[in-house]
Amino acid sequence: MRQCLLLPVLISAILQLSGCAAYRNYDLEMQQTNDRLMLGDYQGALDVLEWHNPWEDKDLLYYFEKGSILSFANARPQSQKAWRSADRMVFQREEAVPSTPMKLLNRFAYEMGTMLVNDKLSRYEGYDYEKVMLTTQMALNQLGESDFDGARADIKKTHEREALIARQRERQYEELEEQAKAQGIVVQYKDLQGYPVTTLDAPAVIELKNGYQSAFSHYLAGFTYEALGERDLAAPGYRQAIELRPNMPFLEQALRNLDKPPAKDDESDVLIVVQSGLAPARSSVTVPIPVRLNENLVITAPISFPILVPDTITPAFDHILVDGRKRPLTVINSVTDMAFRTLRDDMPAIISRAMFRANMAAISQAQENERNPAKASLVVTEHDPFEEADTRTWRTLPDKTLVARIRLKKGDHRFNAPNAPGASSVILRIDRDHQLVNLRVLRDVANVIGNARLPDK
Repeated sequence: MRQCLLLPVLISAILQLSGCAAYRNYDLEMQQTNDRLMLGDYQGALDVLEWHNPWEDKDLLYYFEKGSILSFANARPQSQKAWRSADRMVFQREEAVPSTPMKLLNRFAYEMGTMLVNDKLSRYEGYDYEKVMLTTQMALNQLGESDFDGARADIKKTHEREALIARQRERQYEELEEQAKAQGIVVQYKDLQGYPVTTLDAPAVIELKNGYQSAFSHYLAGFTYEALGERDLAAPGYRQAIELRPNMPFLEQALRNLDKPPAKDDESDVLIVVQSGLAPARSSVTVPIPVRLNENLVITAPISFPILVPDTITPAFDHILVDGRKRPLTVINSVTDMAFRTLRDDMPAIISRAMFRANMAAISQAQENERNPAKASLVVTEHDPFEEADTRTWRTLPDKTLVARIRLKKGDHRFNAPNAPGASSVILRIDRDHQLVNLRVLRDVANVIGNARLPDK
């Protein structure tokens, strides 16, 4: 039995640190929230979110989701406040160094909790791509108000966070490799019977340099620096975007245009950003893991692993109408692809923890076989209610980011969102030398995130 292996102090620490995380069905919670969101019932979505988070100390996911819902509702100041709270939590955890005995005990409790029970027991730290997309979305909020200086500060955070994640990932891979050698673990995700391996090996996933760097984030940095007149900083942003998504004419054009004259006094350089759909959900799948206890005894344990379920509710599109004219859109970022790449990169660590639990379950079954030979089994028979993969993830994060860049005469212009036939067109005032137009499309509902006014009736 796993529970009997826990020291009393470890049990106490895990229970205090994890709260009710092991009991939450986060996927179901967010389905209820997103149902309201897709109907345009933003207050209803917030009410559901609050109902599922009644405790005083809110976790990181709460602020992720709340900021997104408020952004959908075009309540940018409130959205930014929620995301600032999330950003502070991420920063504090990045800065935390486990040194004191209590901190070391807490870290030990987390690690042992995930080994003995599952990943749901640990505090939600946020996936690397979520941390990077957080500051990117914050920058978009600022640009919706044409606050380029504010966006610049959030973009700087994005770059610093990427560098920190790169260092952490390098150390993590080294430690994991040493741990796998010590434990004799040779299982890879491709060996998991019944696991959807092809989703992790899809070309769009493998082509990504990593799971946390976004070409859109770096392009947005280039556009922001260019608008601020800092072309020497804009060029590296565009180059980094090209490195992350090579052979994309849209990105290459931005770099070439830096050498061209700026827009005329009566024109505006407009970046249209359309974000569609939702980030993929996480679900749990059970995989049989054979454990060899000795030369003659192999016991199979059912162990849970996470899988990703992409959002398919929002139809694909490739253009937007501006003053009745089709403008092609280029997909520059996919959170779904980033999530799959992150899961692919995380699988060795997930397998390491899963193999530990499989071994413990197999040993427990072997002991039960000795106690009751008449009912001996080569498959673990005891149902473990905790054996379920962690389904927590930032669900209201936009999935696809599509962009277009055009020059428009300053003045009012009519925009029609793609694949939202029921949505009214919006009139936007274009009055700056550089301006960003941000649209959010979910199913057949489209919202403008930023300053906009409806056409006169």
